[in-house]
Amino acid sequence: MDIAEAINRRKSIRAFKPDTVPQQILKEIMELALRAPSWANTQPWEFAIVSGRKLEEIRQAYIEKAEELPNPDLAAPRQFPEPFDTRRRAVGIKLFEIMGISREDRERRREWQLQGLRLFEAPSVIYIYVDRSFYLQGDSLNVWPVFDCGLIAENIMLLATKYALGTIPEIQAVLYPDVLRRILGIPDSKLIVLGIAVGYPNWDDPVNQFQSQREPLDIVTKWHGFD
Repeated sequence: MDIAEAINRRKSIRAFKPDTVPQQILKEIMELALRAPSWANTQPWEFAIVSGRKLEEIRQAYIEKAEELPNPDLAAPRQFPEPFDTRRRAVGIKLFEIMGISREDRERRREWQLQGLRLFEAPSVIYIYVDRSFYLQGDSLNVWPVFDCGLIAENIMLLATKYALGTIPEIQAVLYPDVLRRILGIPDSKLIVLGIAVGYPNWDDPVNQFQSQREPLDIVTKWHGFD
């Protein structure tokens, strides 16, 4: 599979088979993903790769905290000005349409929210974190280690397609960092950035037929110096 095919094939998977992902496959993905670029080759990323009983323990703890306000290490956006809100809402509208969930069906919408907290039943999750002191520097933020985490996250998700695996990068996976610190022993000196759910897609589930749209190139690009 070439890189263009991998980019086109990758999409967010929201229903997984229960089949375990072999540790060796995850190791191969991670070893290649480490070739991601970073500021001055600082390679700020660290990982906790979780499966089995430990992952089920996290799932259960998240469900128990579902009524509590989330407290992620990286705050979610406070608002979505246009055009970002329209793009965001379009995904939710289409997903609920595919699953046959109406706007008025609060119970099924709540069930779907809990599915996100259960990481869509993925058999493995890759948590990415960085050293807090590298991000918080006095009264300013060094955003570059988080940017670098995005680069390696994309490598992971593209490489997963080589093994017929699906992925979804989830803010829901890191909504309750206190749970992750307790269960995985991640120290408070680390800033938990993102969780990537990994597994074999359940293609029989209609939700996996959905693929979000992208704005046309001409909408987001200006060309300069081309005759």
